[in-house]
Amino acid sequence: MSEKEYITLKWGTLKSWNITSKEGKKLLKKYIKIGVCMSCACQNDTVEQKKIICSLIDLVPGKIYLHWDGIYVSKAKAKKYVMNYGNLKTQGVGK
Repeated sequence: MSEKEYITLKWGTLKSWNITSKEGKKLLKKYIKIGVCMSCACQNDTVEQKKIICSLIDLVPGKIYLHWDGIYVSKAKAKKYVMNYGNLKTQGVGK
């Protein structure tokens, strides 16, 4: 039995995750190949990477956790947070 898949976001990017699906692992490899920083605070995702995160969000069951706000949000709000981060003030997106 595998653990439940999840994604945690912080500073507009992936903070932590458990992705076990074949499709999800393929997306993560593509995301990492583009280039990542070990600190999500220093990660500066490309538009392509943001789209990959959004695809991963669609794959995991349930809501997405926003670490900074300490709340779970809908997939739609999580994707808006990722795509707009750095362009707009997104703190409190789930409130």
